[in-house]
Amino acid sequence: MGKIPATATIIACNESENISHCIESVGFFDEILVIDSGSTDNTVAVAEKAGARVIHNPWSGFSRQKQFGFDEAAHDWVFSIDADERVTPRLKQSLLELFAGPSQSPQYNGYLINRCNHFMGQALRHGEGYPDWLLRLSNRTEARWSEDPVHEKIQLSGEKGQLVGDLDHYTEDRISSYLHKQNKYTTLQACNLFEQGKRASGLKLFASPLVRFIKFYFLRLGFLDGVPGFVHISIGCFNSFCKYAKLRELQNDNAN
Repeated sequence: MGKIPATATIIACNESENISHCIESVGFFDEILVIDSGSTDNTVAVAEKAGARVIHNPWSGFSRQKQFGFDEAAHDWVFSIDADERVTPRLKQSLLELFAGPSQSPQYNGYLINRCNHFMGQALRHGEGYPDWLLRLSNRTEARWSEDPVHEKIQLSGEKGQLVGDLDHYTEDRISSYLHKQNKYTTLQACNLFEQGKRASGLKLFASPLVRFIKFYFLRLGFLDGVPGFVHISIGCFNSFCKYAKLRELQNDNAN
């Protein structure tokens, strides 16, 4: 079976260790487009050697970078994948089957894909790590990326379908680097909430991480993922606390 008439887009910056594996996993797409925001390592050279088309675009935020990829893609059907993600063989089969019909035109305007998060060397199958359904494949004529500064998502017109097979997500290999990334994310989230007029009460600071832990560790069986599951959920709860603590700080700064 040949390549599918779609573009796989990857936003990247200093991803030389990940980019070749990511590109290899989407090698069955007719076009692989890497949006590089100014890598100082050999990300661009590695991506081009792996067969990708690379375009430089100065960093403008996650959503705008991905929208730029939408706009520059050679095909209307676009699959968005991050450099630390990989298409599994079962998901590849589903994508090939989706475009295998005579018209090569999928039934829906977009498709949800289940992401499997890997943390501390283990695939998380419960808690907040799985299932993790994300809209990643869409017809760009019916879709647009949201303007969220973090946890951006595709806004789609029309119905969505689901594909069988996981998208493997390999988070940072060290907890220290993972926490560094989460610190940046919670700052962006707090700023976004403040700009929307949201405010954090003392009750919110206390209740949000507690409710999150009960939901993901007990109700969604996160305890079955052992120590990695416990650490992953605990960090998620701490992130929730930090987000609202930073929002509270912004409130106090603005009041003075």
